[in-house]
Amino acid sequence: MLTKDNLPECPVAITVQLIGSKWKLLIIRNLMERPWRFNELKKSLDGISQKVLTDSLRSMEEDGIITRTVFPEVPPRVEYALSDIGESMRPILTAMKEWGLNYKDSLNRSSSHE
Repeated sequence: MLTKDNLPECPVAITVQLIGSKWKLLIIRNLMERPWRFNELKKSLDGISQKVLTDSLRSMEEDGIITRTVFPEVPPRVEYALSDIGESMRPILTAMKEWGLNYKDSLNRSSSHE
């Protein structure tokens, strides 16, 4: 887990350090919809390995971005969800989504003028 002492000085660098990987961003994107189980996440993230998904979830849980809930059932059911801190990232991902749509749209407009 990151502590105040080992955080970068730059606030943008802090954010990148916490969620800067491609997979973490896509995991958060999914968890913005609803809680997900491990295998659901794995199936929805084309190309992610089990190890990378496990490591990413563990890291985000340690950093307080997601929660991991184990339900006392047989077999045990585990769900991952955004924590309050993770929820506070919603505007960041929403802005990224809107920017991506605008960028894609601008490419479509420029290619139609050629």
